Amino acid sequence: MHEDHRDRLHEDQRELPVTSSHEPAWAPEARACYRGVIEALQNADVPFAVSGGFAFHRHTGIWRATKDLDLVLPPAAIPRAKQVLESEGFETHVEDAVWLAKAWRQEYFVDLITGVGNATLPVEQCWIDRALLDEVLGIPCKVLCPEELIASKLFVTRRERFDGADIAHLVKRCGRRLDWDRLLGLGEPHWEMLYWELVLFAYIYPAHVDIVPGVVWSQLAERFKERVTRPEKGAPFRGTLVDPKMFAIDVNEWGERDLYRERCENYPCRLEVEKSFGSLE
Repeated sequence: MHEDHRDRLHEDQRELPVTSSHEPAWAPEARACYRGVIEALQNADVPFAVSGGFAFHRHTGIWRATKDLDLVLPPAAIPRAKQVLESEGFETHVEDAVWLAKAWRQEYFVDLITGVGNATLPVEQCWIDRALLDEVLGIPCKVLCPEELIASKLFVTRRERFDGADIAHLVKRCGRRLDWDRLLGLGEPHWEMLYWELVLFAYIYPAHVDIVPGVVWSQLAERFKERVTRPEKGAPFRGTLVDPKMFAIDVNEWGERDLYRERCENYPCRLEVEKSFGSLE
C-alpha cells in the first residue's frame, strides 16, 4: 500500500467515533449549554425527552463522543421551545421543516428533533409521556424509551451515516424487556426496515437470536414470504426514503417516483422556517 494512502487511511480511521463505556470529558461550555437548555424547557413545562447519545447510553451502557445534545419534542412544541430558549439567550432556528430545529450558544448546540428526517414518523406526545425518568448531566429529566429510540433510527441508513450498530446494541441490551408490540406498531408501514435491522442483529449476534421473541421472527418472516411470493406490482419505488442521494439516479434518469420529496412536501407536521437566520459556523 502506498505510504501516503496508508497515512490517509489511518487518519480517517482515527476520526471515526469509537464506542466505549467511558463517559466523554464534556467541555464546561458544552455542559453549561446542554444543562441550560434542559432547565429552561423544564421550567417552562415544554414537553421533551432526551434522545441521541445520552439515551443510547442509558439503554446500552455505551458512550461515544457527541457534538451535541438531542431532544425530541412534538412538532407543536417547537414555537414555544424557541421562544423560551431565545429568552434565555440562546440563538435558534429551524434547520429542516420536516424534523429539526436547533438552539445554540457559542459553538455548542442542541438539536430539537420532531420526527424522522424522511417524513415517515413524527414525534408524538405519547413518546414524551412514555419516556423514562433518569438523570442527564446531573439534572433529573425524561429519557426516550428504547422502542421509540429504535424506531427513530430505522431510516438512518445513508451512506455517510448508518445506525444499524446502534439498533443491534439496543436489541442486545434491551430486547428481552422491549414492548415488541409497541415497536412493531411504530415500524408500520415500513416493517421491512425493522425486519432488515433484526436480520442484521441475528448476523452480528448469532448466539443471541432468542433475545427477539420467536413470535416476532415468525410474524415478520411470514409477512416477508408473502411479500416476495405475491409482489405488489403497483407499489412505488422507495429508495429515496432510504437515501435520496444514492438513489437519485432512479428518480432523475430512470423515471421512478421520489417518495422522499413527495412526503416532505406534503408532510402535515412541518415546522415554520424563518426567512433568515444567523449561521452556526
